[in-house]
Amino acid sequence: MKTKKRYLTKSRFKEALDCPTKLFYTKKEDVYANTKKEDTFLESLAQGGFQVEELARMSFPEGIAILGDDRDYNKVIDRTKELLQQEHVTIFEAAFLYNGLFIRVDILQKKGNHIQLIEVKAKSISEIDHQGFIKKNKLNKAWTPYLYDVAFQKYVIQQCYPGWSIASFLMLANKDAVATVDGLNQKFKIKKVKGQRTGIVKPPGLKLEDLGDSLLAKISIEEEMEHIYSKNPIDESKTFEELVAHYRLHYEKDIKIFTEIGRKCKDCEYKTLGSDQDKKSGFHECWSSQLKIPLSKIDQPKVYDVSNFRKSGKLMEEGKFFMYEINENDINPEPVAGKISPSERQWIQIEKVVDNDQTPYLELDGLRDELNSWVFPLNFIDFETSAIAIPFTKGRKPYEQLAFQYSHHIVYEDGRIEHASEYLNTEIGVFPNFDFLRALKASLEANQGSIFRYHNHENTIVNAIYKQLFNSDEQDKGALLEFIKSISHNTGNSVTAWCGDRDMIDLWKVVKDYYYDPYTKGSNSIKDVLPAVLHSSTFLQNKYQKPLAAINVTSKNFDNTHVFLKIENGEPVSPYKLLPPLFDGWDKEALDTNITDIEGISDGGAALTAYGKLQFEEVSFEERNAIETSLRKYCELDTLAMVMIYEYFAEKVE
Repeated sequence: MKTKKRYLTKSRFKEALDCPTKLFYTKKEDVYANTKKEDTFLESLAQGGFQVEELARMSFPEGIAILGDDRDYNKVIDRTKELLQQEHVTIFEAAFLYNGLFIRVDILQKKGNHIQLIEVKAKSISEIDHQGFIKKNKLNKAWTPYLYDVAFQKYVIQQCYPGWSIASFLMLANKDAVATVDGLNQKFKIKKVKGQRTGIVKPPGLKLEDLGDSLLAKISIEEEMEHIYSKNPIDESKTFEELVAHYRLHYEKDIKIFTEIGRKCKDCEYKTLGSDQDKKSGFHECWSSQLKIPLSKIDQPKVYDVSNFRKSGKLMEEGKFFMYEINENDINPEPVAGKISPSERQWIQIEKVVDNDQTPYLELDGLRDELNSWVFPLNFIDFETSAIAIPFTKGRKPYEQLAFQYSHHIVYEDGRIEHASEYLNTEIGVFPNFDFLRALKASLEANQGSIFRYHNHENTIVNAIYKQLFNSDEQDKGALLEFIKSISHNTGNSVTAWCGDRDMIDLWKVVKDYYYDPYTKGSNSIKDVLPAVLHSSTFLQNKYQKPLAAINVTSKNFDNTHVFLKIENGEPVSPYKLLPPLFDGWDKEALDTNITDIEGISDGGAALTAYGKLQFEEVSFEERNAIETSLRKYCELDTLAMVMIYEYFAEKVE
């Protein structure tokens, strides 16, 4: 049986840039486990990548798309060659093959021998302020993968056509641009279309003039290409051409490239988890072969598992790989009165691992003082938001924040817990932010108690709405602006400075300052802290294994028989896992972990993906109702989770 030739595509090339050894593990789904769950349909809902690509194509109405699967190499390559015989032509998904290197180009414009290579990305940039991706003779680290992607494409094309003059560009969402038509995002509907890579469906007869002012910036990156070709900063021991040849040869011959284990291994996807135990773990193969230790010892806590430990990479270069190898001098813990300092937290984590101590650590005196400073009733709030490349409504910029949902729980001094209010607006083509804020204002001004958020998101969002309001004509904007200032503090890039008398208290910071539980493995994320407090608190276990009707807790979305906590094999099951998935096979945790990678947002992938889907009219009433019901339940649980963490702290200080 003839073996199919292995071509180094730009996707494989980018994977090798992350870690060359991954070339040996990739595309072997039946052999090696892969923890990255992919769904291009849901990714596009969340990130808008294919929508931006289709919007970019609209700027070239003469463009010709080459249809066909990447695996049908001959068909797409022959069609490309045929079109390139024209003197002037614009091609979408032009395909090139050179010596085992295969690429497809988002947009290629040919005018004689002058070529424009245009790579479209859903990332954003300020066209006005942009001054290149090279600073102090170094490539911008965040943009390096995208620039190398284009460098690889340009190299392959130049080898195929040495006489061409090729100019390279990135086409990106322009943060300075404003949508001048309503419903722009909805003109590029995302559907699962068999045989179509992008899955984008446009209205019949849609023209460029129907889209209003351009939202995209076309950025020349020729200086960056020259920098990569001349210096190859990713691996200065090789030229760029030698690097490409090195990857191509090893991938083609299926030979593993040796890469020293280090900090980057933390995010390796080629490891066994859960149901993949029957597959091989590339991660374990690397560690076992280099350290010459049994596979069973590899899962010990690593140096890079220490919370926020910036020296982990340096220690691993020195030969320290596991937490038990770290000594106190490596951390140099510095105490802070009444709190757990960051370095103390790191040393507590290490000591508990080495001593196999599973008990939580609390700085009780400081925590007691903190809780005593709070004013009842206590208000816990959580927002769900969307920030997408192509705005849903007129007057908005790419990646401008859109707040469509909140939940609000109140804890009274007598112990009563009330799900006081909620807001959800998924109406198609409606900008919800100001009504969202009015509802929040009415709810929080019903009392003068302390207000709580978890981490920075809520403060960031009300700051974004402050700017939107300031530039609006809303009749009540003065009152709304004052409300924002009363419950928040200004972010660093704000022109106006303020700190409200009810500035939201960050429960994440309370966790970080006064509490450490080995169960969290160093994480302060609410999805890790909640199971930890449920695991260690008999009080919470006894309370939340009972139905709602029996525990003095009200709910707007769960009936009185609902039970939030179950214990299986002696371990609490996260309340989130008891809720139905938002989409087939995708629960909140999977969506948050795998989908979200948007302009600095590190969580909330589930809600914004659902919101994106609900902005398209073809969603049936039944499906819309089911998604909205799930959104309400998930958001309510987010604020109830904050309440549970508070209850745990209150129990401990008493």
